[in-house]
Amino acid sequence: MKQSGQELVIYPKQMNIRKKRFSLLIAFLTITTVILAQQVGLNSPYSRYGYGLLSNPTPSGSEAMGGIGYGLRRSQQVNWINPASYSRIDTLTFIFDMGVSGHLARMNDDVNEARDYYNGNFDYVAMQFPLFRNVGASIGLLPYSKMGYNFGGPRSTSSTQYYETYRGSGGLSQVYAGIAWEFMKNISIGVNISYLFGDYSRSSLVTPNHASALLEESKYSYSFKELKYDIGVQYTYPLSRGRSVTVGAVYSPKLNAGADVNPTEMLYVNDPYENPWTLPAQVLKTDTLKNASFQLPHTFGAGISYSTKNFLVGLDGTYQIWKNLAYPDVLDNLSKSDRFNNTFRVNAGVEYVSDPFSQNFFRRVRLRGGLSYSNSYNNFNVNDPNNLQSGTVSKLGSYNEYGINVGLGLPFRDYMSGYTSMINIGFGYSRQQPDTDYMIRQDMFKITVSMNINELWFLKRQFN
Repeated sequence: MKQSGQELVIYPKQMNIRKKRFSLLIAFLTITTVILAQQVGLNSPYSRYGYGLLSNPTPSGSEAMGGIGYGLRRSQQVNWINPASYSRIDTLTFIFDMGVSGHLARMNDDVNEARDYYNGNFDYVAMQFPLFRNVGASIGLLPYSKMGYNFGGPRSTSSTQYYETYRGSGGLSQVYAGIAWEFMKNISIGVNISYLFGDYSRSSLVTPNHASALLEESKYSYSFKELKYDIGVQYTYPLSRGRSVTVGAVYSPKLNAGADVNPTEMLYVNDPYENPWTLPAQVLKTDTLKNASFQLPHTFGAGISYSTKNFLVGLDGTYQIWKNLAYPDVLDNLSKSDRFNNTFRVNAGVEYVSDPFSQNFFRRVRLRGGLSYSNSYNNFNVNDPNNLQSGTVSKLGSYNEYGINVGLGLPFRDYMSGYTSMINIGFGYSRQQPDTDYMIRQDMFKITVSMNINELWFLKRQFN
């Protein structure tokens, strides 16, 4: 930078440094916001069991293609689903990616009136950058599971009537760091190491019909902390110029963790949910179950994609071995053999762009669509609403989830560097379809907006 008289001249090198510093500031503020807002936005009775509802976060653009990722290999997109994809980044690029979403959930049990819930989430933030030639890395913050419910109903015994409310909140998030290496032409390996953490709280509140009676809350809470590993591989087979097939696979080993579970029973004058700063009038019981066993499953995933200059189609499959994993019985009163199901998830998606290099904006817009299917890893206690007085459990139930997604990728180009970033907009519909009578059918409508920013960070300029 030089100053001559009243004229101030800023050279491109200094401008580039300031641009990087500004981008780093935005990235830092975004990550801080996501950490503070990770567990926002869920209302589902199905999150009461196990670790809540699994999030299965997908990168920008991928969700509108049904959530595919194992076989995706792109130079200008973060793809944490398969860490082997990080090596596709060139040596000059820095990628910053973040996503938000809004949800409308409609719940119906075909007995009571349907209820609607509106929620929003700050979904994820991720960054990707080169380390060396053919070596790339990524860091980010992702959700793993969420718990959020608040429901109940009137109960009675031979001597009294009361209202019982069930509530829960919390979930798991993961901070990951990953690296990938293309050690042979078209063959890459990669690994993610994640710190998995989160707090859970679930309670039942008994409210007697007598105005002077105290409210009794039974509550369980615990914190979960463990390291998680994902190992990925990708192979790309070039068919001709601009056409290729990529196959990928990922394995995540089973996790064995321990956490202290804190059961308490307390009496309140007012509802502690509506008055969170209210102290209990009396503590009936407080305890700690030391080092209770928790496990997360072996996960196997594989996928394939076929891509040309204008077209991409992909298919993924994921299998998780949940059956007979350890989980504290005191939290759900289910047996080890009944609690979890092995799960299978399949995702299929397609993308089309008329001409990615056209000067016409609309010809560079990417059109996306996808389908998905999965079964629930949880089983649930299902009561016959016509026989609540006995309190007997009629059967175990579960659900299958079906989804359809569409979306757009809106490009905007930095004409000085030639790099193209993307604003991704997606619309999704999913249904959690029960397999047992008296369960709740849930329809979810979702809109997602994500920003994928590509910047030229690592160019060594030949002038001052």
